[in-house]
Amino acid sequence: MRVQVVLAWPHRQQVRELSLEDGATVGDAVRLAGLPARDVAGYAVYGVAAQAGQRLRDGDRVELLRPLQADPKEARRRRAAGGAGARGR
Repeated sequence: MRVQVVLAWPHRQQVRELSLEDGATVGDAVRLAGLPARDVAGYAVYGVAAQAGQRLRDGDRVELLRPLQADPKEARRRRAAGGAGARGR
């Protein structure tokens, strides 16, 4: 089966196309992709959270998730405290 493993940053991404045996897992794909996975916070398959032991299907796209840069609630509070001008005007 063919799958993609993707590690993305704001302005670039690394994609690996792999051929795996039937029954391969997310963890198998991540190991074989050889991408720098040391700072990975988790995995997803087409944007849906996945575990390393989840079996893959032909055509799946495995995404390596990076840790959040900021707490989303705190970022909203800071924007709200800045008033209307904080929206990039």
